[in-house]
Amino acid sequence: METRNQTGEFEFRGGSMNGFLMCLIDIVLWAATIGVFVLGIIEADADRPCGLYFVAAVLLFIISIICTCGFSMLEPNEAKVMTFFGKYVGTFRSTGFYWLNPFMSVKNVSLRARNLNAEPIKVNDKTGNPVLIGLVVVWRLKDTYKAIFDIDTEVGAAAGVGNTASARMNKFEKFVSIQSDSALREVAGMYAYDNENNDDNEVTLRDGSAEINEVLTKKLNERLEMAGLEVMEARINYLAYAPEIAAVMLRRQQAAAIITAREKIVDGAVSMVKMALDKLHDDDIVELDDDKKAAMVSNLLVVLCADEPAQPVINSGTLNH
Repeated sequence: METRNQTGEFEFRGGSMNGFLMCLIDIVLWAATIGVFVLGIIEADADRPCGLYFVAAVLLFIISIICTCGFSMLEPNEAKVMTFFGKYVGTFRSTGFYWLNPFMSVKNVSLRARNLNAEPIKVNDKTGNPVLIGLVVVWRLKDTYKAIFDIDTEVGAAAGVGNTASARMNKFEKFVSIQSDSALREVAGMYAYDNENNDDNEVTLRDGSAEINEVLTKKLNERLEMAGLEVMEARINYLAYAPEIAAVMLRRQQAAAIITAREKIVDGAVSMVKMALDKLHDDDIVELDDDKKAAMVSNLLVVLCADEPAQPVINSGTLNH
């Protein structure tokens, strides 16, 4: 007697046989059916009792039909969820050519990894800025029991649509897409788009890809565990400000870049002016009073910090008053 494990899924063990062996048995049964039926006709023509021959032929015919209907082939990373008159009796995963009990209902599923490239959605980040963010998810079916019986994947089954493995996996993909949208909104609201406070320890959507992808994968697995689905990898593949604030944020970024560049230019200019004054003094080239030093500092800072090349002016006077 099989015992269901913690996830609800267990391996199917009964009612299966090697397909090639059963194919041979089936051929023998059909030959026996024809042979017994022919013997019945011969006995009938000879006016001898033939009822048992025809009864045996009918029984062999029914058994042959049953055996013919049970052949099935399973490729790697595919599975068959087996039910017997509504009762779950296990998941068949053995690859190859098999004969299965034809009275069992079979639901085919794929265990292969699949990609979901979600379209960018508009969300608000931690600071309230609207951003466009998209993700790509690599997922697969992990628990066939939960996937088949805990979520609804039988839309259109009454019309004979939706019971194929491809149609069923498409419904799983739609489920993953909806849950991915919800998880992405939650994760995006936990982080700011950019580091506006110049805090090196703050994780942002733009710079903290590794940590954010890890959190996103965890959130998705929490949501999809109920459906027996597993996210192998989730990562943000698109990130941008929403169009209504993109221009303003671009100007802010440009202003911040200009300020940072100016700070570096001023720091460098001040160090160069100090070096020049120290060099003049150490080499005893010229003695400058405070007024001359102030004028020289002013001129050098203008030359070093200007956006355009300075025009040289030759001073033909003297340093002495």
